[in-house]
Formats: sequence, structure tokens, C-alpha cells
Amino acid sequence: MIGGGLAGLSSAVALAEAGVGVRILEKRPHLGGRATSYTLPDGSEVDNCQHVTLGCCTNLADFYRRAGAEEKIKFYDTLYFADAKGRRSTIRSAGLPAPLHLAPSFVFFSGLAAADKMCIAKALLAIARSAGKPPEPAITMLDWLRRMKQTPGAIERFWRVVLVSALDEELARMDARYGIQVFWQAFLATRRGYMIGVPSAPLGELYEGCREAVVSRGGEVRLRCGVREIQIKDGAFVGVTLEDGTELSADACIVSVPQNALFDLLPAELRERNSAFQGLANIRTSPITGVHLWFDRVVMEEPFLALLEGTTQWVFNKTALYGKNETNIASVRPRDKNSSDPNLNGQYLQLVISASYDLVSRSRQDIIELCQKELAGVLPATREAKLQKATVIKEIHATFSPDLGVDEWRLQQDSGIKGLFFAGDWTRTGWPSTMEGAVRSGYLAAEKVSGAFGQPRKLLQPDLAPEGFSKLWAG
Repeated sequence: MIGGGLAGLSSAVALAEAGVGVRILEKRPHLGGRATSYTLPDGSEVDNCQHVTLGCCTNLADFYRRAGAEEKIKFYDTLYFADAKGRRSTIRSAGLPAPLHLAPSFVFFSGLAAADKMCIAKALLAIARSAGKPPEPAITMLDWLRRMKQTPGAIERFWRVVLVSALDEELARMDARYGIQVFWQAFLATRRGYMIGVPSAPLGELYEGCREAVVSRGGEVRLRCGVREIQIKDGAFVGVTLEDGTELSADACIVSVPQNALFDLLPAELRERNSAFQGLANIRTSPITGVHLWFDRVVMEEPFLALLEGTTQWVFNKTALYGKNETNIASVRPRDKNSSDPNLNGQYLQLVISASYDLVSRSRQDIIELCQKELAGVLPATREAKLQKATVIKEIHATFSPDLGVDEWRLQQDSGIKGLFFAGDWTRTGWPSTMEGAVRSGYLAAEKVSGAFGQPRKLLQPDLAPEGFSKLWAG
């Protein structure tokens, strides 16, 4: 197994459970790939970017169960929004069948004008009645929204707020099939698909069970172990050459690295004569910027907020999220001002900005000041609070871009070379670049390995079954 990100870990754990001897080779000093955490010089542990799951992410939920991390995910049945003036709105399921379960919250959503809500409702109904079927011919999400006669306010304060965060790309570049898929599976098909799951511990802690699952079954996990080249002989995988020159052999290999890294690992002759591998260069990447702020007092009550305006898209109350909770279905609780909880002496927030192209070249101090200015309107308490420390983490190649036509360049999990398989959210999973997509790719690759050795097994979990009226339309 080359790569210890979610794709590699999900396939490794599944294969180890099936009795396969697994060896993970990870170049970094930690597991988790782009969805992990690390320690700052002052001892603070930070996630490289805040990652969340949704109720519709069935394979990611299965992976967390296998990794023993499901109790570290808090699910929230209420979504919190705020406009630039700090006015709050919420979305929560009501006692209506899908896709009407969110309609009451939507009607009273203060961040949208009546005209915005009317055109949004018509577009959502169109998605539901088509059961999320993508438009033909393929068009960008922005073009589809214009075709559906969406108002500028609806595009900027609803569609963009949800989709840029979910898919890490701007609407003008995004393939409409993925935007429509997000709304169908998360908000329309079922009553619980929209529920947001947030880790209650640093991301790095979620993968401790993965190492144990592999090692306890006789496998091996090597960190700081980079691979220089994949060895192919007579049309079959035979082994790898490590960066220190060591050669390792194996019966099969799953390569779960980013698409640009895969190209460099393949033998030059194979790259030159295989157009599919050359096509990997056409898969662009999108950046995500995470901003971590530590204040000297409590400035936010909600566990998280999606912002309807500005550069900052999400604010996560890490102090509250890391607090203990007796259930994994969480809600906001009134703060006890008389509590002796040390977290009340300060608060740690993490801000997330997806598709952050405009921030890549800006200094960290500029980004921090920009975010503080935006928070002043949304969280008035930050105006008087002292910022004790701050850091900015830029993931320049955070995800692959769901460009129009990107599926043409995504590879299957079976490479066509005996013993060589691929995993990664950029492979053909039917999903965009998400943690769910990464785990799906890992399970699909593990299925291919099992089948190649005469022990076929089904690992991929089905989507949530549509409910209510959505079930009728899906049928």
C-alpha cells in the first residue's frame, strides 16, 4: 500500500480484516494524508483543514466504524448560518416526508429574500423530481443555475454557500452533475442525509485504530517511507524502489497517492505509451485555506456557522466541538457562566475558505486581518477580545477540481496491469473530491485486489435509500 491517506487506510483496514498481509508505506510522519492534524511548536494540535462528514456519506461512516472512531464524530441535526450583520438562520428537519422535511426551516430562513426562496424552491423541486439526474449535455453549475432562472441573491447566498464549501470549486468551473448530486443526496433524497458530522478530536486521533487493525493482524505501517518508483516487469507489478534505494517486493500493490504524484512514480516507458496516464495532467487541483484563531474569551456560542457573505465560509467552534458530550447527536447548550470549565477562559476557532485561489499569494498576516474583519460583524464579541495567537494553513492542492469533463481523465481502480491497483478520490468513484469519495475508492480497490486473488468480497456500502416522495421519484 503506497500512501496512508483515507483511500489507502480504508483499503488497508478492509484487506487486513479479510486476512490479507498488508504493508503501508507513507511518506509523511503521520497517517491521514490531507485529512490529518499535527502539533505546532507551542504544543497546540491543529487540523490541516476542518473536515466534516454528512449523513449521506455511508462509506465514510463504515470506515470510521472499522477504525473504531465512530464515537469521535458528533452529528448535528441543526445547521447554523449567519449573514454579514450577524443575523442567524437555521436549517433543521421537520416532521414531513422527504424532500419536504427542510421546507419549514427554509420558509423562515432570514438570509434570503422571498424572490430568492421562490426560485430556489423551483430548482430544488426539479432536482428532486429528476432524482438528481445530471443535465445533458454537461454544463457548469453556474450555467445550470442561470438556466433555472436563479436570482443573483439566490446564487450568492445559497447555492454558492453550500457548493463551494462542499466541492472546493467556483460555480463557473464546477460540473453541474456534482452540484446537483450534493443537493439530491444530502438535502432531498432522505431526511437525515443533511446532518453534519464533525470530529470531536484532532483528525490524527481518528486513525489510531487503523494502525492497530493492520499491525495486530501481522501487517506493517512504515512512516517517513517514501517510494521512488513502481517496478513493472513483463506487464505485471513486482515491487517498489524506496527513496533510500531499498527494493521491496509484493504480490500486489494499491497506489493511493494524489494523481500528480502517481505519474512520477510510474516507470517512464509506461507513462509515455499509456495515454490514460498522460491524461492525469489534465486534472486540476483546488486550494483550501484554514485559519486558526485563539481568543482570550468566549466569542461564539454555536458549534459552527456557515457565513452567507464574505471570504470566510465556515467558522468552527473547536473549543465546543472538542468538549465532552454524552451523545453523538449534539445540539447547542446554553453556556453556564458559573462553570469552572477552563475552556470558558478562552476560545479556539477554525475558519475554512474553500477554492481560496485569491488567498494563495497573500501573506498570512493579511489573511488573518481579513478574517478578523469579517468576524467582527458575525461575532461582535471578537471586537473586544484579544487574539492570543493565530496560524494559517494553506493546502494549495487540497482536492482535485470537479471541472466540467474531469471524469474523462479519472482512472479506474484496476490499472490493467497485473497486481497494480489505484485508490484516491480522483479515481472513478461516482463522487467528487470528498472524504466519502476517498473511502469509496479504497473499498473499490480492495474489492479488485480480493477478486484478483480469487476471494471476491463486497465492501462498497450502498447510498441511503430515498424516502417519502423522493422514493417515488427515484423509482
